[in-house]
Amino acid sequence: MVVALVTTLLIAGGGVALYLHFRPYLHGTSCEARAGTEVMPLDLDQAANASTIATVALRRKLPERATIIAYATALQESHLRNLESGDRDSVGLFQQRPSQGWGSAEQLKDPVYATSRFFGALVKVRDYTGLPVHQAAQKVQRSADGSAYAQHEEDAKTLAEAFTGHTPASVRCWYPPNKRKKRPDTRAALAELRATLKRDGDGDLTVPSSRAGWTMAVWFVAHAQPYGLREVRYAGRHWQVSDGHSGWTKDKKAPGDHISIR
Repeated sequence: MVVALVTTLLIAGGGVALYLHFRPYLHGTSCEARAGTEVMPLDLDQAANASTIATVALRRKLPERATIIAYATALQESHLRNLESGDRDSVGLFQQRPSQGWGSAEQLKDPVYATSRFFGALVKVRDYTGLPVHQAAQKVQRSADGSAYAQHEEDAKTLAEAFTGHTPASVRCWYPPNKRKKRPDTRAALAELRATLKRDGDGDLTVPSSRAGWTMAVWFVAHAQPYGLREVRYAGRHWQVSDGHSGWTKDKKAPGDHISIR
């Protein structure tokens, strides 16, 4: 059911491991992705782009290895930012070039489109999941120095674990009150997620597993600021903008079979 202030997404799937995370109050605006003892700081734009990459991978039913390769590439090419320009006519997250047939400059400035084109090329690489990350990335990008992607592999693994739901409840964002919108637009947030997943409809959105549910849940956290979202609940966990630095806290009211945003 979708209403003005609350959107519910039905999720097929079970519970997840608990993620307990205690930190002192953090000021300013930032996000973090965590996997085990590894923590990667991100700004809001980087987190939104990282969640988009994971969601496109979910849509295409790709393995986590594909997401790792995509993150290593985007970290090298753009530091996970949707750049307006670059070397020669390169643009966007992956610095793809219109002159090389990737699409128009306007298309490539859309992170969903750019990511889709990257994955479309990656899956055509023979045995890409068995190649070293930098070699797989280079076969897609054909850059001047393909070895440069290797330096981002560990950070890419951290991002992949956090944003694909491999490690549940491990992405958090926070920002001060003067960065928050007065009214949440849950309908628009759901519409963008549906568009990214290429799923029609305007009601509840079912997904096949808890990992997919966490990919969606952290997508909402990473996109909370532009849509003015106040809370995200899923699988017994709760993120709220007023205490975003605390991450996902335990919440008995957060059901395990759907996501609630408001």
